[in-house]
Amino acid sequence: MSYRNRELMSLAVVAVITCLGFASVYIARQDVISGASLTYGVFFLCLYVAAHLVLRLAVPYADPYLLPLVALLTAIGVTEIYRIDPTDALRQTAWIVVGVVVMAIVLLVFGRDYRKVESYKYICGVAAVVLLALPALPVIGKTVNGARLWVEIGPLGFQPGELAKVFLIVFLAAYLREKREVLAQARLKDLGPLLLFFGAAMLVLVETNDLGSAFLYFGIFLAMLYVATGRALFVAAGLALFAGGAALAYTSIGRVGQRIDTWLDPWADPHGAGYQPAQALYSIGNGGFGGTGLGRGTFTSPEGNPYIPYLDTDFIFAALAQELGLIGIAAFLLVFMVLCLRGFRAAILAEDGFSKLLAVGFTFGLALQAFIIVGGVLRVIPLTGITLPFVSYGGSSVVANFVMLAGLLLVSNRAEARTQ
Repeated sequence: MSYRNRELMSLAVVAVITCLGFASVYIARQDVISGASLTYGVFFLCLYVAAHLVLRLAVPYADPYLLPLVALLTAIGVTEIYRIDPTDALRQTAWIVVGVVVMAIVLLVFGRDYRKVESYKYICGVAAVVLLALPALPVIGKTVNGARLWVEIGPLGFQPGELAKVFLIVFLAAYLREKREVLAQARLKDLGPLLLFFGAAMLVLVETNDLGSAFLYFGIFLAMLYVATGRALFVAAGLALFAGGAALAYTSIGRVGQRIDTWLDPWADPHGAGYQPAQALYSIGNGGFGGTGLGRGTFTSPEGNPYIPYLDTDFIFAALAQELGLIGIAAFLLVFMVLCLRGFRAAILAEDGFSKLLAVGFTFGLALQAFIIVGGVLRVIPLTGITLPFVSYGGSSVVANFVMLAGLLLVSNRAEARTQ
């Protein structure tokens, strides 16, 4: 069976799973199966079949499992968001459509040879820093929950940091490919431009209190630097700098200190700073091994007040863990692991350094972002307010992640075409 036919068969399975998920939510709410559950399944099938047709045209040899895995994650996310807030589910569905369209445009524009963007690496680096700095501007920047992440221009609101992540990965892949041999010698004149761009990005993130993204970008930077040079010394030095910076931030930035104290003991202030982390742990514990079932979780009080604020964004993992249980949420995390496995496979098969680093950057970015939010909810690491890729409610994140998926498909197509 050809790659694209495998992809189409997998998308049909995703559509069936989507129908069953929405049917479960409807049954839990109304004790009847609504035709709307079938409508959502058919809609997702039509949307991703359209994307599948674009893949047949633009990247016929791309990995056949990347798109179905992402389709499954978005379907799970929309199902759970609908269970929490149907209005947000409708908006999320609209953003998924936008993300698929943007992915299709990227594939059609760069399908012939995406490597030409390597020539614009410094433009990408500058664009990343500018996008990160936009929320700090006094007129258009907006602070939400203590972090200045949003830009509002009239009725349009978005997080430019999500798109900046894509530009930064492209810049790092191009620069590290060009300089990897001299970088391995650790000459300061070659490290200078890299550290300048990355240092500027980190300063902007600290200034805007977007510490979760700072952690994410720092991790991507270290991973790509190690892959490019093979020098474990760089990783060790980076981790040492991170530890020192974390200690300094703990003592000098009140918000960071509070997050770490809450991480160490969320029950010290269960009705204040520790309320959300503690409630998330109660939610996960309530799911047990088998879960309560989709649509049957307890997320609001008898008076209708939410137990966990921002449930469909920062804490959607806690909602899924309660309704799917330990077994279901383990399977859910396995979907992320397989997605990352296919991304790293594309990086291994790629023949040129830029493609390898690009695939590593995009894949590691998705993996680390998932780890940061899941680890924060489970108290493995301090909690930071970033989204679970393809699952959490948020338009900027969905669109940026679909651009990263397009990048992985482009790299995979070029690598696989050599073996056909």
